[in-house]
Formats: sequence, C-alpha cells, structure tokens
Amino acid sequence: MSKKLWTMLVLLIAPMLVLGACTGNDDSSGPADLTKFPLVVDNEGEAIEGGTLKVALGTDTPFQGIFSWVLYEDSYDADIMGYASNVIFETDGEFLVNDQGIASLEVDQANNKAIVKIREGIKWSDGQALKIEDLIQPYLIIGHPDYEGVRYDGDFQNIIGAVDYHNGKADTISGLKKVDDTTLEISFTKLSPAIFSIGDGLWGYAEPSHIMKGIPVGKLLESDAVRKNPVTLGAFKFDKIVPGESIQFARNEHYWKGAAKLDGVIVKVVPTSSIAKAIETGKYDMTAGSLPATTYPEVRDFENITILAQPELSYSYLGFKLGKYDTTTGISTMDPQAKMADVKLRQAMGYALDIEQVNEVYYYGLRSRANSLIPPVFESYYDETLEGYTYNVDKANEILDEAGYVDTDGDDLRETPKGEKLEIKMASMAGDPIAEEMTTFYMQNWADVGLNVVLSTGRLIEFNSYYDKVQSDDPEIDIFMAAWSTGTNPSPAGLYGKESAFNFSRYTTPKLDELIAAIDSKKAFDIDYRANAFHEWQLYMEKNAPVIPTQFRTAIYTINDRVKHYDVNLETDFDLNQIELTAEEPIK
Repeated sequence: MSKKLWTMLVLLIAPMLVLGACTGNDDSSGPADLTKFPLVVDNEGEAIEGGTLKVALGTDTPFQGIFSWVLYEDSYDADIMGYASNVIFETDGEFLVNDQGIASLEVDQANNKAIVKIREGIKWSDGQALKIEDLIQPYLIIGHPDYEGVRYDGDFQNIIGAVDYHNGKADTISGLKKVDDTTLEISFTKLSPAIFSIGDGLWGYAEPSHIMKGIPVGKLLESDAVRKNPVTLGAFKFDKIVPGESIQFARNEHYWKGAAKLDGVIVKVVPTSSIAKAIETGKYDMTAGSLPATTYPEVRDFENITILAQPELSYSYLGFKLGKYDTTTGISTMDPQAKMADVKLRQAMGYALDIEQVNEVYYYGLRSRANSLIPPVFESYYDETLEGYTYNVDKANEILDEAGYVDTDGDDLRETPKGEKLEIKMASMAGDPIAEEMTTFYMQNWADVGLNVVLSTGRLIEFNSYYDKVQSDDPEIDIFMAAWSTGTNPSPAGLYGKESAFNFSRYTTPKLDELIAAIDSKKAFDIDYRANAFHEWQLYMEKNAPVIPTQFRTAIYTINDRVKHYDVNLETDFDLNQIELTAEEPIK
C-alpha cells in the first residue's frame, strides 16, 4: 500500500502548506517553522539485512482490535492495519484512481457503470489467490441486514440493488456482476466525478471471501478472522496479537510489489505522556500515524531523529446535536426542540472560541484556524473567501443579545429567550496530556460571553466511549469536539448526508440534500459546475453552522536515524516494502 493512501486513512488533521525539502529539525524555541521540515529523509549508513521496525502507538487506551476495513471504527486500528492493508486502488497526486494498484478503474458514464479489473497473480498472505469474489465480499458485508458497522450510507445505496439486499428483499446485490475471473462490473443509480476519487459507493478494499463468506455477518465483529488472524494483501501480515497492547507483523512473502526488506514490524501501545521519552531513548523508530502536535516541544531538539511534516486531508470541528439517527431506517431526523436548534446560539458559540490562541499556545503553529469543511489541499473546491468563525467576543455577545439570550437573574449567565436556565453539556475526549486544560479554556471562552457550558458526565470521556456516546446520540451531549478525515474524496455525502451514520450533528434539510446532490450529480463532471456546487455547500454550512470547523492541521512524524529512507509526500509512491534499517536497534 502506498504511504500516500495509507496516510489518508487517519481520522484527524490539515491544510495545504508549502513545505521545504531540506533536512534537519526546527531548533527554534517559538512556533514551528514548517519550511524547515522535509517530506523525505535519507539517512547515511549501509542497510542491514532484515531487522524489525519498532513503532509506538501513542494512546492512553487499549486499541479496539477491529482489523477489517469494513468494520473498524477509529484511527488507531486504521494505523495498525496500514502495515497490512487490503487496499486495491492507488491514486495520483490529484487523489484520482490510477492504474498502478492491484485494481484499475474504467468508468462508463453513459450507462452509470464502473469496471474494476484486478491484476493476475495477486495472492493473499495465506497464499490464496485474489479473485473477483474478494472484491464483491465487502459489498455483501456492508449491505447485509445484519451489518453492525457504519458504512451503509447514501453513497453505498447508490449501487443498484443495495437497498433491496439490505432490506432482505434479495439474496445478493444485483448491481454487482462478475464478468470474468479478473473483472467486476458495478452498476450505479447515478455517477459523478466522485467515482474517480473512490466515491459514489465504490469500495476501495478487498475482503478474503474464502474466509469471510463462511462467517455470519452479524458475528464478524468478534470473529477470529477479524480479531486474531486477519489475512492481508499488504507488505506485512499479522503474526502475533496481544489484544489492546501490541501487534507483531511478519514479512508477507506474497506481497504483490515484492517482499519487504524488513523481517517485520512491531507496534506497541505507549502512553502519550511517555512517547517523547521513548523516542529520545531509542525504544522506537517512529510512531503509528503522526505524533501529537502537543508533543512537538519535547522532541524538537532530539538528535537521534528527523522530523517530517505533511499536510493532511482533515479538519477538527465543533459539533451540535440537532436530532437523532434512526438505525432502523438509516435516516437522520432534526428535532426542532433540540437545545442547540437556534442557529444564532450556534453562531455565537463559534465566534466565542479563541482557536487562534489555542493553536499558538498548545500547538506551536502546527494548526491553523479552519474556515471551511473542505481542507485547502483540495484546491479546486476549497473556498478561501469564507470568513469562518474567527474569534470575536463582541460579535458573539451581539448575536446572543439580539437572539434573546440574556442574563435575567444577575448571575452573569444567560437564560434562554423563554427565560429558562441554559446549561449546555459538552463532550470532550480524554487522551491528550493537555486535553483537560484546553477543554477548560474553551469552557471559559463561552463563560466570557455568559454561556454555562459543563462537561457531559462531569469529566473527559475515554476515547472508545466518546465516539460510542456521540454516535448513539447520548442525551447527555449537546455539543462535542471531533474531527474528520475526508480521504481522497472531498464530497460531503458520506459525512453530512441524511443517510450517513457519520452525520453526528443529525442536521438535515431539503436544501442541504439538494446541495450535496449537486456536488455528486452528472452535471458535476463539468469541473466548473462542481467547484461552484462545493462553493454553495460551504456557504450554506457556514451560515447554518450545524458544525463549525475549528482547525486545519499539519502532521509531524519522528523518524529514527537508523531508518535509511522514509517518505510522507502525498505525491510519491513510497511503499512500506522499501523500508530498510542501518542498525539492529533504534539509535539513542
């Protein structure tokens, strides 16, 4: 799997920044100077034969261990699976599918069809040949009535026959046709330019049908095939799993790009408070995924590493709970009586947040205030003219006053326009060493404009429980802080469509449906039309503020000096099978 596509899987982060190509770390004491960070590192020394790459997974909670692309739920499992990926497509510098992967893509626009063709001779890590049934299998899992994941959404329903299959009216998905041993034809209700970015319902991973087809879909989540011995198409294969603690990978001798030069990789959970020291003392070569930005000051002067920096395709946001998601119908419904239903209240809360100071004090210039739900890396679609919700206390107070949120009892806290006490319950995630400090700062921002914001549950919420509560529309949550990766496809359908389980705010209107449909319509094959459709959607979301973007981010990676070559450039084809080491152990 290319480093580029793997990086896109991470749940969080970032803007398009111009990064320098020099080597060496930023040694200043102020904010990070991104122009001093390279995208590639080449270390001197002759490579040893084999060796094991040591990787730290920085988290304060055990990883869930859901090792299936159709079932996983968080970035930790995605980071782990990056070493053993079942991805079938590769993309170019514009994030469009090319013919360099396991599978190629041909699009028949006139007939709303996609033809996916796989290379011959590809094998799974257990030696079984890859076949077209392995490309069909993930569709049959996601669309199944007993599927327990969150990927059966509006995009998936675009495949002809998917809805009937999901509703139990058909035994298979009629829009999937095996043409021959190397060719799959997929028929869609409609097609848009999103198909070229692995959108419109096209799935980008294979599942081993010789294993998965024998397991009831409702039992997959706890199956050995997912938890204990998943097979892979990637550079490495799962060798030993200690649940929640560590993963040992071995070289996949069947890897289609050639066997890895390393013997294997070991990934271990490391508490976030200890990760900097572990890097300094040479316990690890790198981190799984990017290093937390708050750790940057601790590692900036280490002499045994090179820091790489990379723009990412993600953003952080403040979300407002505005309705419920019906798991039976798969549809979000607005609640006009929701506590956060007043758009003026939402807008004021956005202006009250001093994100700029947080970025400077806590993130050392590695994050910037986000003005849009489209990361700037998507140059054709990102709207740089949007003002966004920049810090403006006077404006926040003015909006609240005009909307009727005033202090009627002299306690410096505003009541609702009906004169009722207003307490807003905020969900915030534990894990980052300064998470509690930042949460307290945000709550003070809102207190400064007279809003009483308290923690849901009275404390920060552990990572796994956090998204469970947000996703299940826990009544104790009025607002929440979260982040999304757009992946290669910037279309908002998968995150903000009414059929999307990921639409955590549950905001849906006919106008929003119309705007999202325009982005992914046949007319959108005209690049100017699609760019304008994205512009209109961004304006609508800014005005109505069901979620408010807060930060674009830059990811940093610490690479130990014994790693001979490593590359985080999204436009190159660096692959994990190329990694070599120059010493038996990481350099201290």
